[in-house]
Amino acid sequence: MPRTRSVKPSSTKSNVALPAATELVGLNFSLEAIASGELYPQYTIGLHAWFLNQIREFDPELSAYLHDGESEKPFTISGLNGQFTAHSRALRVEAGATYQWQVTALSKPVVRGIATWLKQLPDTVDLKGAPLKIQAVALQLPPLTYKKLWQQASESQGTVDLSFLTPTSFRRRGHHFPLPVPTNLFHSYLRRWNDFSGQPFEDEAFLDWVEDCVTIQQHQLMTEKVAAGKRGSVTGFKGAIRLGLSNRAADNPEFQQLFYALVQLAPYCGTGHKTTFGLGCTHLGWQVEAADVAPTPTMQTVLADRIGELTEYFIAQRKRQGGDRAIQIAETWATILARRELGESLQEIAADLDLVYDTAKTYVKLARRSLRGSE
Repeated sequence: MPRTRSVKPSSTKSNVALPAATELVGLNFSLEAIASGELYPQYTIGLHAWFLNQIREFDPELSAYLHDGESEKPFTISGLNGQFTAHSRALRVEAGATYQWQVTALSKPVVRGIATWLKQLPDTVDLKGAPLKIQAVALQLPPLTYKKLWQQASESQGTVDLSFLTPTSFRRRGHHFPLPVPTNLFHSYLRRWNDFSGQPFEDEAFLDWVEDCVTIQQHQLMTEKVAAGKRGSVTGFKGAIRLGLSNRAADNPEFQQLFYALVQLAPYCGTGHKTTFGLGCTHLGWQVEAADVAPTPTMQTVLADRIGELTEYFIAQRKRQGGDRAIQIAETWATILARRELGESLQEIAADLDLVYDTAKTYVKLARRSLRGSE
């Protein structure tokens, strides 16, 4: 059993009560900016690290699992939603303004950990450059079990709408694939379902059924390139789609029920990859023009473009080595160098990327030397 530490009562207002059987839940944190300040382009790395550090305070083993677990990630976090102002091409929070932040859990152990955490919440989220006071915590998505989700799906029918409020992308043959093709969508959801529900399905047979029976009836989409996660940039899609089922879908009622169950799971688990860094935030319904979703700051777009440009160059330089390792090194070099070019300290970059400072220093030197060699 994981070792846990005693908890202290929280002074932060929380309206959350989680039944003992809960396996799925979404929480909304209302945060007030203590002072005006700029968010650095990859601030979701800071939110991710802060959350894991909070869990580590009372359950180191759970925190390590959330960070290093080889299975699907059993949680998601969003970026900050609210009113922002642009300042020097960066995203700026204003003192006294309120912002929303979401965290979801996809398994009972994580729900239990979060329930413990809610009893000892700190007063603030310590985000570099923009500390935020925790005003309140409330339910964003109702507490459920996978069994209940399955039962609800048996009563569902008709078309369904899914909205993607932050850039969403899939990994496909080593590249980003920014399109909501049904097989990609439902493969993403099924992986989470199979890992955490206790009721796994054979993926090939179900995805063949999706290919045959699920259709996109309407869509309104755009692409956006962002710097996301700890390494590299991502080209993703945002917008909404309407999905329907063909007449032959009813020939396999179990898969039809699974289809609706996974649609209901989508807001909890998010869509695609890097959902623990704010990507792939998914809502039910048609929400193309969600007014409370923060626009991507110009600086983040600039950073993403520069990381993408450098990554392509470094990969080309390392073609003879090939393989995933060469791509990972190229993305790491590109991320460090691009962030240094925008004025971030190497010490802060190394901390964000979980790198020893001397390693980060070596990487940036090698990256610069590689660029000079092309001049």
